[in-house]
Amino acid sequence: MEKPFAITLDVGSSLANHTGSWRTSRPVYLDRMPPCNNQCPAGENIQAWLFHSESGDYEQAWRVLVEDNPFPATMGRVCYHSCESACNRGKLDSPVGINSVERFLGDKAIEKGWKLTTTGAASGKKVLVVGAGPSGLSAAYHLARLGHQVTVQEAGPLPGGMMRFGIPQYRLPRNVLDAEVQRIVDMGVRIEYNTKVANVLDAQQQGGFDAVFLAVGAHIAKRAFIPAGDSAKVLDALSVLRSMEGEEKPMLGRKVIIYGGGNTAIDVARTAKRLGATESIIVYRRNREKMPAHDFEVEEALQEGVLIKWLSTIKQAGDSSITVEKMQLDEKGFPQPTGEFETLEADSVVLALGQDVDLSLINGVEGLTVEDGVVKVDARMMTGRAGIFAGGDMVPAERNVTVGIGHGKKAARNIDAWLRSSEYVPRPKAELASHDKLNTWYYSDAPKTVQPMLDIIRRKSTFEEVQGGLDETNALFEARRCLSCGNCFECDNCYGVCPDNAVIKLGPGKGFEFNYDYCKGCGICVAECPCGAIKMVPEEI
Repeated sequence: MEKPFAITLDVGSSLANHTGSWRTSRPVYLDRMPPCNNQCPAGENIQAWLFHSESGDYEQAWRVLVEDNPFPATMGRVCYHSCESACNRGKLDSPVGINSVERFLGDKAIEKGWKLTTTGAASGKKVLVVGAGPSGLSAAYHLARLGHQVTVQEAGPLPGGMMRFGIPQYRLPRNVLDAEVQRIVDMGVRIEYNTKVANVLDAQQQGGFDAVFLAVGAHIAKRAFIPAGDSAKVLDALSVLRSMEGEEKPMLGRKVIIYGGGNTAIDVARTAKRLGATESIIVYRRNREKMPAHDFEVEEALQEGVLIKWLSTIKQAGDSSITVEKMQLDEKGFPQPTGEFETLEADSVVLALGQDVDLSLINGVEGLTVEDGVVKVDARMMTGRAGIFAGGDMVPAERNVTVGIGHGKKAARNIDAWLRSSEYVPRPKAELASHDKLNTWYYSDAPKTVQPMLDIIRRKSTFEEVQGGLDETNALFEARRCLSCGNCFECDNCYGVCPDNAVIKLGPGKGFEFNYDYCKGCGICVAECPCGAIKMVPEEI
């Protein structure tokens, strides 16, 4: 009698090696790259520290975070959190408040006095870091963790670089920055202040350093030719912001004109209002859509009474006024003069036109190549001179704190490998956990928590911090909004929906595996996985 279902297979058949003749593909568990991790310039494992945060294990969350970034409290305030723009949750309701949870963890660490630890045995190698800004301090931290003896030589009297001298206190309180720098010093990193390196090779030889990391920030203000009278008060933005760190604040007057359109221009304009200016006006030669400053900073400045004169350029500065020419954008978006002029009263003019790096310390060093005012480096962050690395503002890249911190970490790992006569090979990136890989049906709407803001009256008259932090309840809520994109969090969906009982639970924290003797490859588990941690792969023939 013929059997109702044939279980014998022809050896030559394409199905001969399948577990069952009904299955042409099988499900496999995998870890995909969360888009937030993929986007972070500092290379943080964001999803991992959010996972620990949502369980309330804040110290473990902080320790996972500082494996990549030693400045969570600082970055929770000044990072422009591009990770959130990549967050898949933004397509559901609004992105996870990653930056606000990072700040909560950083502040918690300062409050609790958590300390950084080293991970490697003493190597006996000495490394010189030039510059105590975000990139230099990041490199120093990671090198110290790897067991190297690190000395930072800083030209200024205080650490932080542009975190201190380019970001106003209403955005970054100095006690927060000082606390996070002190933790790095407590690890054994030595910082020598008021020590400007005139020649990097001399400094390396005199100190007996085995390698060097150059992290000189962009502290030289760019100038523009503006005809000005002898009594005209024309300043540069960095000098104004830098002088805010001293006892004598800058005297800008009641009517201040700021020339430029970047975040530094916004910072100076808001600072001028807090110093008592009745009028703080930004003159920018393009429109708002072309303005490089971040939109939320522009909005906050407008709330505080800063005025912006769009499509305008300064033609002349006098002792109590400036002449502005109106501009119009051509078909390519470039500003063109119109021949229409306007006079604005001004006690001072502040130029915020960008910054350059002082590269005098590498003059005459063979092998180093400079193009467009920055140093060329290879994929290891090493210059053309063996043993001399560079990062931050000194190399071709976007200039912000997060990028600088990422450069410091990357350089440190490559310096460590070079000192050990080996090569640092980063782990290959997993495939991206894009939104189409998720099943968001299982998630209910839970909009992002809005951080508290200082009232507008105090914002205009004091340097108190403008944006407040989350409390524990809100921080937990934000962490729990994470979709765990691409990585299993053991929700048991696959276990529950499998019609063939082919999913095996391995125990808490151990995930699952498939029993392919039972699995018929229907793919229901893939369709129902909320986080996209399963995919179907073709059967091997």
